[in-house]
Amino acid sequence: MGLLMMICNILGCNAQSQNFKSLTVDEYAKVIEDSSVVRLDVRTAKEFADGHIVGALNIDVLQSDFESKALSSLPKDKTIAVNCRSGRRSKNAANILAKNDYNVVELDAGYTAWVKAGMPVTKE
Repeated sequence: MGLLMMICNILGCNAQSQNFKSLTVDEYAKVIEDSSVVRLDVRTAKEFADGHIVGALNIDVLQSDFESKALSSLPKDKTIAVNCRSGRRSKNAANILAKNDYNVVELDAGYTAWVKAGMPVTKE
């Protein structure tokens, strides 16, 4: 019983430390309808060039300067909507931004799910 409680406590603490919300494609689409929301794609420049959500900025979360670039270019008074390919990198980026006091949402299943759902994309 003690082990079970310890596991629950650990999981509970981890769940509370996530200071951003993961959204479905439909939820994410509704959030980014608001023109004041900043759309941030954290994939590589090549992935971004191959297609991205309309209006998105690109800052690669895998680059060592991600945090400094994000802090210097993203407004803290606006919601930041983050996406990557599958949702793994966007969660990492969302954690970095949230710990720096940004209001963040992220696309849970990533750009792949966005495309699969037939949502609008661009290469511009």
